[in-house]
Amino acid sequence: MPDSKSIETLLAHAGLISDLSTGAVSTPIYQTATFSHPELGKSTGFDYSRTANPTRLVLEKVLAELEGGVDASAFASGMAAITSLQCLFKPGDTILVSDDLYGGTYRLFERVFRPWGLHFEYLDFADLTGVKQSTDARVKAFFIETPTNPLMKIADLKKLIGFARSREVLVIVDNTFMTPYCQRPLQLGADVVVHSGTKYLSGHNDTLFGAVVSKDVDIAAKIAFTQNATGAVCSPFDGWLALRGLKTLAVRLDRAQESAFAVARWLLKRKGVKTVYFPGLAAHPGRKTHFGQASGPGALLSFRLADKKAVRRVINYVETITFAESLGGVESLITYPMTQTHVDIPEPLRKRIGITEDLLRLSIGIERCEDLIADLDQAIG
Repeated sequence: MPDSKSIETLLAHAGLISDLSTGAVSTPIYQTATFSHPELGKSTGFDYSRTANPTRLVLEKVLAELEGGVDASAFASGMAAITSLQCLFKPGDTILVSDDLYGGTYRLFERVFRPWGLHFEYLDFADLTGVKQSTDARVKAFFIETPTNPLMKIADLKKLIGFARSREVLVIVDNTFMTPYCQRPLQLGADVVVHSGTKYLSGHNDTLFGAVVSKDVDIAAKIAFTQNATGAVCSPFDGWLALRGLKTLAVRLDRAQESAFAVARWLLKRKGVKTVYFPGLAAHPGRKTHFGQASGPGALLSFRLADKKAVRRVINYVETITFAESLGGVESLITYPMTQTHVDIPEPLRKRIGITEDLLRLSIGIERCEDLIADLDQAIG
């Protein structure tokens, strides 16, 4: 950690008394597009909010400290953050990508950046041998989700990073599911961490923002340049909401992870449920690896129903749990990946990686777990 404070304390103090001139406990919302200058040739350090804004700057410093990076850039969304990363590469470069990943990321890579000359190959990062066989001179980066979305595949970051170093390959980790509270890829040697801060970091399903945190000064400068040049910045108000959300990240995740354990164990025994994917379960593939690089299982799980026709009933009958896209909020959400989050992934690839008609994804919130179990019980029927 950057100092002797625990991560729980760093989170609780996110943005605390950042405005020394007033001593305001909460970071002010600097809702301004531009800034006046004292005189010709002098600046307060802020010129225009696309380039830098005091509220956003506090958020960026907090995120860099939490992940152990040299700098961070806060974007308008997670997809804007991932977009900025592609500007690190040039036509002809190949990026190896987790095959079981968020469908929006796949859509961005295939329909926006492949036509511009970037190449993407999708593979299972849990298979280190396969990764080594796929890494040739054209490969410039690994883009890794661990756990993956939605099947919770686990990649061994230490081994992958060690191999990447030997081949001068950049390692980018999407840490949205784990957050720096549970997993810090930069401390394991990764180069860049990306977040959809809309999810756990903000935590209330009321904020859109994304973040890139870099370990290398040059990479951080390139990302900051792209952010300023393209203008996909986090607004002052969303930055303030994100800081507010970060303050309770530890307590929210502690509660949600505890409930996720209980729900996953119950689903394992429930008639009508075929398979449960949750890193906390003893039989989950890669569990040992996961807990060697993360302090918790997260609060997201997926499960398969024995009868795919029962999916409609579950979705239509849940009451405490909300049928909606996204994850990581205080409210529990259930999602149907095949027609929602992963609809833009071609059917052959969806079937190959296991995103089929019987699969549901569940984001556990902070409700009482007995209420969630009772809701699932009546919905499954």
